[in-house]
Amino acid sequence: MSDSSPLPPVRLHSEAELAREALATPLLSRAARLARWAGPETRVGAGGELIDDQLPQAAAELGLTGEDAAACASEAWRVAVDTGLVEIVDEEEGTATAGAELRMLTSGGPQDVLGVWLGALETVLADAAVPELDDLVDAMAEGGPVDLSGLDWDPEAEAEFLDGVLGNLYLLTVSEDGPGDGPVPLPALAASVIIPDDMGEPTNDVLEQVSDAMMRLDDQFRLLEPAGLVVYQPVDEALMTDAEDGAQDAAGDASPSVDDADVTRYGMVRLTPLGLYGLRARLLEAGVPAPAVGDLADKGADALLDGTAAFPQTAARAETEQWLARREPLAAARELLAAARGSDPGAPLRRLRCQQALSLVGSLAEPALREVLDDAELGGLARVWLTEHGAADVPPPPESMVFWLTIDTVAAQLAAEGNSAELQALVEGLARQHSGFFTTAWRVDHPATADVLEAMGRLHPDKKVAKEARKAAFKARSQRGE
Repeated sequence: MSDSSPLPPVRLHSEAELAREALATPLLSRAARLARWAGPETRVGAGGELIDDQLPQAAAELGLTGEDAAACASEAWRVAVDTGLVEIVDEEEGTATAGAELRMLTSGGPQDVLGVWLGALETVLADAAVPELDDLVDAMAEGGPVDLSGLDWDPEAEAEFLDGVLGNLYLLTVSEDGPGDGPVPLPALAASVIIPDDMGEPTNDVLEQVSDAMMRLDDQFRLLEPAGLVVYQPVDEALMTDAEDGAQDAAGDASPSVDDADVTRYGMVRLTPLGLYGLRARLLEAGVPAPAVGDLADKGADALLDGTAAFPQTAARAETEQWLARREPLAAARELLAAARGSDPGAPLRRLRCQQALSLVGSLAEPALREVLDDAELGGLARVWLTEHGAADVPPPPESMVFWLTIDTVAAQLAAEGNSAELQALVEGLARQHSGFFTTAWRVDHPATADVLEAMGRLHPDKKVAKEARKAAFKARSQRGE
């Protein structure tokens, strides 16, 4: 996951819904059942783990059968101890009982429940980063030397790998052009952390690394699913014997939207709503800005316009709708217009977000728009809004205001989208509709005039028009003494 650009905001379920989901996860529900089961007869080892003789009883308490029953019971007990659902009463005698945190699950609020679940998640994530230790266990049982170097395991690197994968899965999920609620093919997710962005055709060595990563992730997601973090369709067991060739076929397209029906055999994973909450909490804990829709609802209009500046269009609208829902329409419109003023580099995009926000207010905002008709920075925006909403007696704008608004609009689009196809179409339309546009545009008293004209020269496909734009940009800089 890139650290250079802000994450899109995530839409979270309510804490009450998430808490209910957390309580229903196999991992937390099993840990809670064992905490209620713990009592004077419960015996634990030096590390707080259940002694072997107690594991069958714990598994039976959980209704678990089969060869994995003891291992699942042991994991649930470890989670209960790590989260405080179980308390070790006497380390010397090896006794345990229900812990104070168990009451949080029954009488605490949603935040209390989610706090316990986050603790359980950390335990499982730590377990998922540990490789199979069968050889090590055998060596310890035989009293032989323990050679950690032979495991080819770097705990820090393994944890970073899993964090990177989960970070990419989070980013794909919250991005507007990602799969959203849909699953991500495991080969695409593995490729996203192995194959460099600037690599063309992956080499066989890189594809082999993708194959190895897929197998690691298959094991890890199987562990993480009972925690409620993900919904996972495992790799088809029939492919395990030919995993390397399978990865080369399936990882050819590293995008998350692979159409090949067979790709589902290589594993599919998606974050649950609870998983989105959990990963966001971990990102925030690590100091990574991870906004959520609704974060700005109680803040001022200046925070809303600045905060949504980098949001994708849909997310910006959702955030604005929540902000407006808490305010009286006319007062909100006046606050938005006041916050949209300014000559700083971020001002054009603020005004664009303001215009988009005002489109959601409706006709009740009309008095606020009429109040700024003579404002140099907001008068053009106000006329556009009033005209679009069918208002009567809208005064025509002077030519200077038309050109100022044009420069401001292009500057905002540049800040929001960069050199996009939509902006190129806007530039072509401006040059075509306004004869002699560049003759006048360089004189516009707007801080972004020269930058906008340079961008128009860069974006316009007609060499003659592009040259006119560059000349106009030079004149604008000379006029400002740059």
